[in-house]
Amino acid sequence: MKQAHTLMGISRDLSREMEGLFNQWAKMRITDTEVKKLIQIDMAPNKEVLQNLAEGKLNQLSTPYTEIVDSVYEYALGSLTQQIETAAGTVFVAYNAVAGYFQNVGIFKSVEGKFKSIMDGKAKQRA
Repeated sequence: MKQAHTLMGISRDLSREMEGLFNQWAKMRITDTEVKKLIQIDMAPNKEVLQNLAEGKLNQLSTPYTEIVDSVYEYALGSLTQQIETAAGTVFVAYNAVAGYFQNVGIFKSVEGKFKSIMDGKAKQRA
């Protein structure tokens, strides 16, 4: 019971911190081009891709990587939840696009694989 109480306290504190961060992101305006740049950086699988992005060498990016970036970007601009007046055009949209992509669009080998990715894998890391 002591550990559960401690864990609940940590969860409560983290929830408050995240709420403050999300509210701040929801006030920060961002262009569609900047959303795509953030998605490109966030979805980069390695330092080489990040280097190519930094140097503007977009033609050296792999097709699977660019397809995923395009899918996340499409989700960012096209999903109804992304177009809510209070969120559209904000940094929160970029964050939510990555998280939403893994939860609603991304293809996983199994439901269990999806759950593991969201809870403690690539999806959690990217979000």
